[in-house]
Amino acid sequence: MKRRLIPFFIILIIGLCGAAFWFFTEYQYTNYTEESYRLFAENLEKGYWDKIEIKSNYILARDGITGCWCKIKKPESPLLEEYVKRYADDVTVEASASDVFNLVFDLLFYTVFFGVIIIAFRKFISPNTFKVVYNTKVKFDDVVGMDALKKNMAQIIEVMNHPSEYAKKGIRLPRGILLEGEPGNGKTLFARALAGEAKVNFIPAKATDFESMFMAIGPLKVKLLFAKARRRAPCIVFIDEFDGIGTVRNYSGSALETENTRIVTALLNELDGFKASNGVVVIAATNSIHALDPALIRPGRFDAKFKVPYPDSAAREKLIKMYTKDKTLSSECPVSSLVKKFDGWSCAKIESTLNSAALYARQEGREEIMMKDIEAVNN
Repeated sequence: MKRRLIPFFIILIIGLCGAAFWFFTEYQYTNYTEESYRLFAENLEKGYWDKIEIKSNYILARDGITGCWCKIKKPESPLLEEYVKRYADDVTVEASASDVFNLVFDLLFYTVFFGVIIIAFRKFISPNTFKVVYNTKVKFDDVVGMDALKKNMAQIIEVMNHPSEYAKKGIRLPRGILLEGEPGNGKTLFARALAGEAKVNFIPAKATDFESMFMAIGPLKVKLLFAKARRRAPCIVFIDEFDGIGTVRNYSGSALETENTRIVTALLNELDGFKASNGVVVIAATNSIHALDPALIRPGRFDAKFKVPYPDSAAREKLIKMYTKDKTLSSECPVSSLVKKFDGWSCAKIESTLNSAALYARQEGREEIMMKDIEAVNN
């Protein structure tokens, strides 16, 4: 109970101190005489007043000889302050209510104005824009298929983990790896698995992360991304939807094209700034390599280009078994039939179809997935 009263007593003491201060400052002016402004002006020009205080509605003047205070009705004149200061040295001017209001309003305005700028700056160029994943918890065993791609990446993993040793042999780490393939074929999953297999940091990004309503923010984000990657090396930077920011530069002069040109130029500068010992690899995923700027995909920047194909028959079989692990297929819908039916389908489409078919079967009151369920969700 006593502890709860402590804040009350603190507030009470502060209030009493404030009241005492106000009383003291007001009490010193209680013994004064009232005087006309004409007489005040005459005595001012004669130098009688040694201290003058200009209040909001009146003037207080102290006689330099007797020390007595006089109160004078304040005239409405914009030149009053200048006039009084011409003849008296010790002059204080009390801010009027309007001046205080304007000051408070200006402070609030600038606080809100700069607050909005700071919030916008942190939102669009925040250091937390690109998160560092220290352990992706994904390995090559979690990626179905892509055996040839896994084999090609094994050497890159070795160079990434021992860049200095390979640099002595004249072998540098590829600056960039380009993965081309249709959407849903596991490019993002493969990049995460590569980072997990190499046991390095992973920074995922996508084209929309570099877009902004403000000009020049995109290139700044590019620099921010690669600066963070260098600090977290060895590191893999993964840029999804790469054709969204790496398209062929167009010097048409439009704001959109100008911003795209700046982003591509920033990417070129960052890729050229890599050294063999940096331990940073950029993996970019795109649906169409032909849409990218030639300067980006030339040798020395994206050195390695790999095609991520649709899953083959063996991969499709593994995918079907994985996606139906907790589902039941009817006898008329064996895995072998689905492998043939799903020829040319992406991994994502296979998973989505089997999930939708299971939902459709439940609506029909069945636990088993039949071929007609798969047909129904694809019509």
